[in-house]
Amino acid sequence: MRKLYEKKEILFAVLWIVVYCAVMTPIKGNLGDGSVWWMIAMFVFAAGILAFVKVNHLEEKYGLCGLPKNMKRYLFFIPVFVLATGNIWDGFLLSYKGTELVFATISMLLVGFVEEMIFRGFLFKAMLGKGKTVPAIIVSAVTFGIGHIVNLLAGQASFETVMQVIFAVSWGFIFTMVFYKSGSLIPCIVAHSMIDVFSLYGGENELTDWIYIGVTIVVAVVYCFYLGRLKKEG
Repeated sequence: MRKLYEKKEILFAVLWIVVYCAVMTPIKGNLGDGSVWWMIAMFVFAAGILAFVKVNHLEEKYGLCGLPKNMKRYLFFIPVFVLATGNIWDGFLLSYKGTELVFATISMLLVGFVEEMIFRGFLFKAMLGKGKTVPAIIVSAVTFGIGHIVNLLAGQASFETVMQVIFAVSWGFIFTMVFYKSGSLIPCIVAHSMIDVFSLYGGENELTDWIYIGVTIVVAVVYCFYLGRLKKEG
């Protein structure tokens, strides 16, 4: 794995994404979010990523060393964290109960870490290393959004999937710009995990969902424009 990373870093990143989609999606589709086996599978996948990063001392490269010192210049990431609460804007409704809710919550926390590492960490950094910043940002954001199409294979309705793709592309740009400008992946991991976890606790209202998508698109445009005007951290 180390040799592949050193010689073909983009391929290395793509393989992680392919394996994640090919392995985790069927497990989730067949067993559900509240399955202990899906939680274990996510834990193993996340542990594999973390082990690779730790063994090769890549924490700084992938933005895992802490938050930026000057938080004020990023508006303290307030737009990101407020927007991350969108899944509970229409109230609370538990998707699971008892131990299933615990398993699902832990799994969603792990999803936030894993997806940020493979899309923002591995893929974005690999492309950025080629000196093509704009394509790297676009590919990382759009690939992340399009990747949600695989949820159709997990039994998710097509309309819901389309909404999720549009939503995810917008978030993809936010997360990528935050990571690129601040050098820290931690705000992205926290916000991503919040979105996924709140999806288990939020109510279901089609109008509110569309409002959330619309607000996300607007915030993505405005906040990314703001971040784009900042000098890169470091």
